[in-house]
Amino acid sequence: MAFEKAQWPRKLRSQEWYGGTSRDSIYHRGWLKNQGYPHDLFDGRPVIGILNTWSDLTPCNGHLRELAEKVKAGVWEAGGFPLEVPVFSASENTFRPTAMMYRNLAAMAVEEVMRGQPIDGAVLLVGCDKTTPSLLMGAASTDIPSIVVTGGPMLNGWFRGERVGSGTALWQMSEAIKAGEMSQEDFLEAEQAMSRSSGSCNTMGTASTMASMAEALGMALSGNAAIPAVDSRRRVMAQLTGRRIVDMVKDDLKPSDILTREAFENAIMTNGAIGGSTNAVVHLLALAGRVGVDVGLDDWDRLGRDIPTIVNLMPSGKYLMEEFFYAGGLPVVLKSLLDGKKLHGDALTVSGRTMGEEIANARNWNEDVIRPVDRALTSHGGIAVLKGNLAPNGCVLKPSAASPHLMVHTGRAVVFEDIDDYKARINDEALDIDETCVMVLKNCGPKGYPGMAEVGNMGLPPKVLRKGIKDMVRISDARMSGTAYGTVILHTSPEAAVGGPLAAVRNGDMISIDVPNRTIHLDVPDTEIAARLADWSPLPGQPDSGYARMFLDHVDQAHTGADFDFLKGARGSAVGRDSH
Repeated sequence: MAFEKAQWPRKLRSQEWYGGTSRDSIYHRGWLKNQGYPHDLFDGRPVIGILNTWSDLTPCNGHLRELAEKVKAGVWEAGGFPLEVPVFSASENTFRPTAMMYRNLAAMAVEEVMRGQPIDGAVLLVGCDKTTPSLLMGAASTDIPSIVVTGGPMLNGWFRGERVGSGTALWQMSEAIKAGEMSQEDFLEAEQAMSRSSGSCNTMGTASTMASMAEALGMALSGNAAIPAVDSRRRVMAQLTGRRIVDMVKDDLKPSDILTREAFENAIMTNGAIGGSTNAVVHLLALAGRVGVDVGLDDWDRLGRDIPTIVNLMPSGKYLMEEFFYAGGLPVVLKSLLDGKKLHGDALTVSGRTMGEEIANARNWNEDVIRPVDRALTSHGGIAVLKGNLAPNGCVLKPSAASPHLMVHTGRAVVFEDIDDYKARINDEALDIDETCVMVLKNCGPKGYPGMAEVGNMGLPPKVLRKGIKDMVRISDARMSGTAYGTVILHTSPEAAVGGPLAAVRNGDMISIDVPNRTIHLDVPDTEIAARLADWSPLPGQPDSGYARMFLDHVDQAHTGADFDFLKGARGSAVGRDSH
């Protein structure tokens, strides 16, 4: 798509703080000089904020300070002035009640950091699941030139000669414990093999998915998504990104130039091809809302339905991110989509070139890891969006990680009112459940948990696992980890906590799903559902102050991205009023 570069040189927004000889300029400039910066750095060159989500409590991002130094080197080389800025870091594996509750807070914090401080461009230094969408959302709202560089995935885990995938192995092994197939001692030994280097999940979990989404959207340099965290080429990518952001500022290449309808369609189709996380749905819907691009669940279903899943990675396949990188990474997938006329090759990227130009020379070095279309893992990947009287606004399922024999199924509901009810009863041998049943979990959506935790991939009851059964239909208003697998129906909207139809489900009700026809149905008369919901009342004990109160008051439902209702499609001024 055509992009007209801005005139250079010109006055940048940082000069509103640092330019001239007024008292206010000296106030802003003089204090920063206590760090030892020479006066000529304030001469109007691009000031680049390196927004760093490093934290000791975000293990996936624990190496980002090292990468920040490489970004700085690139900025210096290109004639910019780099300033590292810590921003809110929400870790999926440490934050309670769930990192998703803080994605919107992190996005707001990033937006205000960018709006309220003297930067002309931003490098978004991300890794763990929620840091990528939150920084993209904040950058989209300010529309200051921005580029993503990801921390990269961990090296492969290995345990007794077998690959150990982050998260995926955890779910598998915890089920094996309940089935009596694995000892607790072996589980503890395997723990040491799961996370053997810096980086995020080495499966196609949400972190790797969102890194891929950033690249598919055009918001990261080509090849960024898959480079392992400890590979020297990851540091090279960081330095090249630092160089590139300076030129983006000079050209005035902004998120709004890149995050077009075509870019989102590219990302949705890419998600199908890689077997990406269902979490990408809520994150991209929220990001689209920030830039005012009309993307909805129907687009996810329409665009992804005929996309073959060609990336043979856990949890859908057998390999891990290391092999994906060695095979050629995301550019190979994008080129396959382009060759199949499933990609907008003219979409603009942060490089200043089109997507088609960026991937023209991509080559596949391992056709078992990135398969040809005629040997795809599944011919119909993507995200299946089901609708019906149980989910009027939709719910989602990841076909590439589900069981084919359960794609059309009717079963008796076994209902858990919330996650505590599930935990209290699931291991009870007296629980009336078998493999034909449908497990239903309520009150775990955006308002219910609160925050929409990754609890939708409910573990199966031990007595079912002991039969050798590995999967059952599970339905909830929750999310699940991108590393998880199974016939798991998620994001049911409206959620139970706001009186959605899910709240009306009772033990013994029959539920029918038909994934090929995209339907989900509670086999109860409409009059009975209405009567049950008339007796429904909201959950007691909701917070009445703080961020949790704000979250509950303003979070939207999953089918729109679970962003705050007041943050959609409205960009504020990128320059604040000087108060000095």
